[in-house]
Amino acid sequence: MNPTVQAFFDDATNTVTYLVSDPATRAAAIIDPVLDYDAESGRASTGSADAVLAEARARGLEVVWLLETHAHADHLSAGDYLRGLTGAPIGVGNRIVETQRTFAERFGMETPPLTVFDQLFEDGDRFRLGELEIEVLHTPGHTPACVSYRIGDAVFVGDTLFMPDFGTARADFPGGNATTLYRSIQRLLSLPPETRVFVGHDYLPKDGRGDFRWETTVGAQRDGNIHVGGGATEAGFTAMRSARDATLPPPKLLEPALRANIRAGAVG
Repeated sequence: MNPTVQAFFDDATNTVTYLVSDPATRAAAIIDPVLDYDAESGRASTGSADAVLAEARARGLEVVWLLETHAHADHLSAGDYLRGLTGAPIGVGNRIVETQRTFAERFGMETPPLTVFDQLFEDGDRFRLGELEIEVLHTPGHTPACVSYRIGDAVFVGDTLFMPDFGTARADFPGGNATTLYRSIQRLLSLPPETRVFVGHDYLPKDGRGDFRWETTVGAQRDGNIHVGGGATEAGFTAMRSARDATLPPPKLLEPALRANIRAGAVG
């Protein structure tokens, strides 16, 4: 059995949140929920998260998991907010402790306790979503704590891969590594070619399509991803990714996002 997937695209941060459900039991997970944030005022609001939750309720779904692919640097997580409304636990990769320590020190914060998250997943962990099984794949490189979630014929890859015509995520954050990212991507590309791939962001290529997209397949990524498709080598990818990353500015919401996200999205 395969999951039902509904995507919610956040125009402000180019982030995709997924409402993933088991058709048999109506158990649902929300992956990478977004908390709206106005950088000028420093105020957060909940319109995006409320829209996902309203859709879940309209469809008669029970949200039983809130899943993060990593601690995001470009948007605030609505995990803590949604946990308060649903009682669902927040799960994240167990190497989140490295991200917590790195950025708590950088921002002069106390390192948050790991208990701000409810479940820390190890590579290969499996757990239930109704009658479906979720498999955790550790896919570091963008950050050391990145994980992907494989559910039936679908895999949710966070920032590890983007759409084939946009390529891959940056690997220059503390703890990131381009070679490690390449190896994680190869793990994803070893999945069956028909596997549906759901990416964490979409951006429009400079000379390409004019609409946002977030679903592709392993086969399409293998054949056509502009950074890793067509048999790109580890050395070639590492050189390309490192050179490209050296030209990128830091995310606009880096500090407020990570201050909140190493605390499971808690603000204030």
